[in-house]
Amino acid sequence: MTSMGAPLLTTECPALGVPRRGKVRDVYDLGDGLLMVATDRLSAFDVVMPTPIPRKGEVLTAMSLFWFDLLGREAGVRHHLLASDVARMPAAARPYADQLRGRSMWCVKAEVFPVECVVRGYLVGSGWKDYQKSGRVCGVRLPAGLRLCDKLPEPIFTPATKAAVGHDENIDFAGVANLVGQKTAEALRKLSLDLYARAARHAEGRGIILADTKFEFGLARGEILLVDEVLTPDSSRFWSRAAWTPGRNQASFDKQYVRDYLETLDWNKQAPGPALPALVVANTTGKYLEAYRLLTGNDLGGGCS
Repeated sequence: MTSMGAPLLTTECPALGVPRRGKVRDVYDLGDGLLMVATDRLSAFDVVMPTPIPRKGEVLTAMSLFWFDLLGREAGVRHHLLASDVARMPAAARPYADQLRGRSMWCVKAEVFPVECVVRGYLVGSGWKDYQKSGRVCGVRLPAGLRLCDKLPEPIFTPATKAAVGHDENIDFAGVANLVGQKTAEALRKLSLDLYARAARHAEGRGIILADTKFEFGLARGEILLVDEVLTPDSSRFWSRAAWTPGRNQASFDKQYVRDYLETLDWNKQAPGPALPALVVANTTGKYLEAYRLLTGNDLGGGCS
């Protein structure tokens, strides 16, 4: 599953056409499906850093594959994954196996809903900022007196818009209904809360707190599918259960470590992002690999490339 070569900032697969390059993924539209490739790019504050994080794309892919399998078996959730083995992908992709191996997924083409389906079990990040201002998060009123990183009475659905450029913006449930319709909004909320609960229970059993995460869903052949990455260190906050102490920021197994470093710099959080020092890069790779090992019980092997 591992590809121990140099870090991959961008893919170059000329026969597959020009990809849509997101913050992390290069996506090739091959007509009857999408080829999604997780690079080693890292974004923070919606800016892609110029320094790659070795092994990151492998971890994102391996983690998503783990959750697709577990949630598919336990919750019966339908997802967009068709294959992760390059040998089972369209023939046109196979000449690029060195770039694709261990970091790509061949997927159903779905019409993605324009909503980030965020679920929070703990009060942190933009949710904490909103709570301090209004006592609410995305329209959901919370008890008074909660501290930073407190566990919420129950997980809450706190959606956000999907911004093509710039920052996503938190919206309330009515905003989701306006975007996708009431019935679909209710289905997305139910699915998101159910998947979070199942994932949080699994993580808890592995000594990890799933503080929050975001899901994306799409529509294909009239069916709602779980799409994109799932419960990765890029899309989730993972904390050590043993070290959790409300009232302060937590040590995490995700890219919060990079955000914390960037906050120490004199940088306006606009592109271009600053180069990351070697120690920050190595520690970030280590955190991603450790998150995978702890949550899955498996080891991707090797160290930093």
